[in-house]
Amino acid sequence: MKDLIFNARDEAYKRPYGAAEAGGTVVFCLYPERYHGVYEASLFIAEDGNDREQRRIPLQWRGLEGCRDHYEGVYTVPRPGLYWYYFRVSTSHGVFYISRGYGSKGEMAAELSARFQLTAYDGAYTVPRWFGEGITYNIFPDRFRRTGVPPEDGYPAERHVHKNWGDVPDYRPDKRGEILNNDFFGGSLRGITEKLDYLASLRVSTLYLNPIFEAFSNHRYDTGDYKKIDPMLGTEEDFATLCAEAAERGIRVMLDGVFNHTGFDSRYFNGRGHYPGQGAYQSKDSPYFDWFDFQEWPDKYSSWWGIYTLPQVREDSPAYIDYIIEGEDSVIRHWLRLGASGWRLDVADELPDWFIQKIDAVVKEEKPDGLVLGEVWEDASNKVAYDERRRYFQGGELDSVMNYPLREAILAFVTGGTAEHFAERIETLRENYPHDIFYNLMNIIGTHDTPRILSVLGGEPDVWEMDRDYRAYHMLPPGVLEGAKRRLRLAAVLQFTMPGSPCIYYGDEAGMQGYEDPFNRRTYPWGKEDPEILSFYRMLCETRDGSAALRRGDLHFIRMDEGVLVYARCVGEECVIIAVNREGDMRSVFLPCLAAEDMLRGGGAYTCENGESGTQVILEPESAMILRCEGVMKEWCRNH
Repeated sequence: MKDLIFNARDEAYKRPYGAAEAGGTVVFCLYPERYHGVYEASLFIAEDGNDREQRRIPLQWRGLEGCRDHYEGVYTVPRPGLYWYYFRVSTSHGVFYISRGYGSKGEMAAELSARFQLTAYDGAYTVPRWFGEGITYNIFPDRFRRTGVPPEDGYPAERHVHKNWGDVPDYRPDKRGEILNNDFFGGSLRGITEKLDYLASLRVSTLYLNPIFEAFSNHRYDTGDYKKIDPMLGTEEDFATLCAEAAERGIRVMLDGVFNHTGFDSRYFNGRGHYPGQGAYQSKDSPYFDWFDFQEWPDKYSSWWGIYTLPQVREDSPAYIDYIIEGEDSVIRHWLRLGASGWRLDVADELPDWFIQKIDAVVKEEKPDGLVLGEVWEDASNKVAYDERRRYFQGGELDSVMNYPLREAILAFVTGGTAEHFAERIETLRENYPHDIFYNLMNIIGTHDTPRILSVLGGEPDVWEMDRDYRAYHMLPPGVLEGAKRRLRLAAVLQFTMPGSPCIYYGDEAGMQGYEDPFNRRTYPWGKEDPEILSFYRMLCETRDGSAALRRGDLHFIRMDEGVLVYARCVGEECVIIAVNREGDMRSVFLPCLAAEDMLRGGGAYTCENGESGTQVILEPESAMILRCEGVMKEWCRNH
């Protein structure tokens, strides 16, 4: 029974759901009530940026369905891209429009508001599904594990090495007012290799490493040499060994590619003269001079966000393209051949689409199931960067992005937002992203660019009013910490049960705390982990890895009621229901199944005496349950 005029998220109104394959057809249906007196209905659709060629498609009357008219039309999507559409209906009361003014559920209005989005993609392009079905672990290489205290000399530039693994990273500016980030702790590739069994115990299948190439700074986003492992991290042989031993445990390695800029102190720019040969800063005859955009050589040049230590490259330089992407021993090819399985592209929205396409083509040439993932903080389907609409998901660019919108939705919900708002955020992504992309996202709640999730969930706003000296050493008081840990469990359950790959930022599973950079990049506390949090993460990783429904099942939202959120993941005959109670009191939730087993072994599930109608679950305050269900009423799930 239709109860709306139009609903973009219901296949009774629009088929297929969400994004559509280019060359395929999309069926649109309207169901206005008879009293509206509709005698003409039309679909208006235009390709992004081409409103002058907007098409009008008359919708044909197909008869009555109860008290509603049924109008229907078909649109053939000509090519990959973004399309924007709305409806116009002529009635006995005047002309009205149906657009996205009320979310996905269109209502008749006298004025046209925001239009609906239709994403069209190349159906011949496939993404490596191994990523989305697995668990990812993100390591900041200098801070994860060292095998010994490395020497302070032997590098292109001066470094300070912390003898004490537990030191606070340097954060005060020097005499010139600069924070150099040239203090190191000595984490290494061999140290990571030593801990592969630990990662395997967490069921990790993808190891994402922040930059590992030689650089001036400890974060290594100011690349000094793309073809050399930073000597403090190890050697090329150490990297190959890491990849090989990881592969033996079913773990793939993804590298961080920083291709929008290099380091000021690099082989290519050589601003401090630490490298042999002539960099672009030293001579216009340098083989790298064409890589950079000088306004007044040598001291006035384009740099990332105006930071002089990060000179921006000209991606259209033929020499740069050959060196990074297309050459026989290009950077992309070199490290894939040594064992990497993919690349994460730093600041992807600052790389041209054609540049990303070239990277993707070479990655797929080297490894057909190789992954290309982008750093994009917004909805990547309609992202506009530097006044250009991006084409990440239309085929041949990105296989995945970092899912910052999910992080925002999770944090909003567990800190007081509504379940309705959470579901709306997720459904917007599902509607806008191609199906395979949506199920292949990197689902994050913490990264090297964000404060530690436990510190965020402590909810201490006064901390940000204090100076950096205070935040450098501040830890959550015991009572506040307990509340943060409860909220962390809720956030982690949401992260691990949404479609896509949950990504653990190293140490979050150990209860690490820290505010802005560099306090969110402290060393992993080996032997000092929070046992309660670590035990919970182990159980969560085991639960997700052991469930096909959680790895690749369809998503069905069942109940959204302020602080109570219930949804299902189903594939084949397996159905898992996730129930989250953010409220401070107990809540009762009805589940559309005959029996339910708590996969997290947290207790609190009770079956009503009348089992034929479903299962009643009691949720403790601030609790989450992952329930394997039997006798699932799948039709009920589909309709909710």
